[in-house]
Amino acid sequence: MKKSILSVLMIAAVVVSCTKSTSKTETVENQDGSTTTTTTTVSENGIGVDSAKINEVKENTQAKIDAAGQKINNAAEDAKNKIDATADKTKQDLQKAGQDIKEGADKVGKDVKSAAAKGASKVEEGAKKLKEDLSK
Repeated sequence: MKKSILSVLMIAAVVVSCTKSTSKTETVENQDGSTTTTTTTVSENGIGVDSAKINEVKENTQAKIDAAGQKINNAAEDAKNKIDATADKTKQDLQKAGQDIKEGADKVGKDVKSAAAKGASKVEEGAKKLKEDLSK
């Protein structure tokens, strides 16, 4: 899209610069002593213009436009690659953090079960001692 716009602008500039106009003013004295002034404007489109130079300028312009377009495409591709790499790294970091949280939660769950089992065991022992003390 950018190449097309730049090409059109360059071609329009070349066409406008190829128009040549000249003005001639003639003053004629009539037989009765009066003078008549005539101004003539002549416009030439492309006549007398070296088409080889125009073609050369056009080719040079197109080459510059192509080079600029390629630079833009390369920069866009580099930016895309960097964004993709960053997204992949972020995804991996989030997965690792999720796994760490899950492992921590599992460990806490096991510790809670273990503590509950020990607590229940102590309650049972206390209940047995109480029962023995009451039966004496």
